[in-house]
Amino acid sequence: MRLLVAAACAALVGLWLPGVPADAVAAPTDAVEVPPDATPVNNDAGFDELMRRLAERKHGHVAFTETHVLGVLQRPLHSSGELLYDAPDRLEKRTLKPQAEDLVLSGNVLTVSRGGHTHTLDLARHREIAPWIESIRATLAGDRATLERYFEVSYSGEPAHWKLVLVPRDPAPDASIAAVHIEGSGATLQRFEILQADGDRSVMTIGAELTP
Repeated sequence: MRLLVAAACAALVGLWLPGVPADAVAAPTDAVEVPPDATPVNNDAGFDELMRRLAERKHGHVAFTETHVLGVLQRPLHSSGELLYDAPDRLEKRTLKPQAEDLVLSGNVLTVSRGGHTHTLDLARHREIAPWIESIRATLAGDRATLERYFEVSYSGEPAHWKLVLVPRDPAPDASIAAVHIEGSGATLQRFEILQADGDRSVMTIGAELTP
């Protein structure tokens, strides 16, 4: 069960990597430093306005591309697909290339489907996954209270181009997330980057709105 939890957690942010070619493996790299490129929010009016705008958006269906830079690989891995969001707590990530995979997060249930196999997790029983989940879901929902429950939040920019930096408040000794960087414009997320404690990172670029 622990392996399943780890795999589902990693898959949610695009880091589940079965079937990696043997010639892609390389030596580990040093950890990435997380720059303090934004100021902590208190009662920042700009951050409050951003949360309000995000909370007003109840649905989204967009294309995404994703790049994974991992110390154990000699070259980056790339994937693409679609993201669907329905407020307040349903998020679906459909990876179409290079392999089909479907992740559905609905309330406290995470369902992972790949290669004809489906696994379901009750997140209420695996609270260690919460920071991974809420870094993107609470941002999409404009849920400031939840973001600040799990992260030290820094905000910079203006409504036309803003950036959030999320640093885990109480990282466990074996925590994998060092920081999450999110960029966007208005109520639209454009870039989602996860920096891991071991130096690995993933960057998701969110593209155009898709029609149903």
